[in-house]
Amino acid sequence: MAMHPKRKKRLFVVLAVVVFSSVGIGLVVNGLSGNINLFYPPADVVAGKAPIDRQIRVGGMVVDGSVKRSNSSLEVRFDVTDYAGTVPVVYSGILPDLFDEGQGVVAAGQLNEQGVFVAHEVLAKHDENYMPPEVAEALEAAGKKL
Repeated sequence: MAMHPKRKKRLFVVLAVVVFSSVGIGLVVNGLSGNINLFYPPADVVAGKAPIDRQIRVGGMVVDGSVKRSNSSLEVRFDVTDYAGTVPVVYSGILPDLFDEGQGVVAAGQLNEQGVFVAHEVLAKHDENYMPPEVAEALEAAGKKL
């Protein structure tokens, strides 16, 4: 029993749509997976759970007395903690106005082989009542009440 030409044509059109849709979805998912910045609290970074040389975010509180500014460039070094672990951060650029010791921050960048987080972006909380959700969860998980 032969298939009717119209049905055969319709079947090829449906198969082509399914194949091209699958390829398109696959390309989008593949492209997005490289741009996802996963969040790691400092305790996980210190424990070796964070990937090296991959874009991630680290957040917590800026350790009091840890901010060291370069005299010859825009480089700033500081430590970020969730009170269960502390990660050294190096950033070259202009910090947000609300960046300060003892304040909450989220830094985006890469962890290097020496365990130093090389940030390309630093975000600071924007008022006394706001804490980035990831930072709040990390601090609570470390047993520190806000």
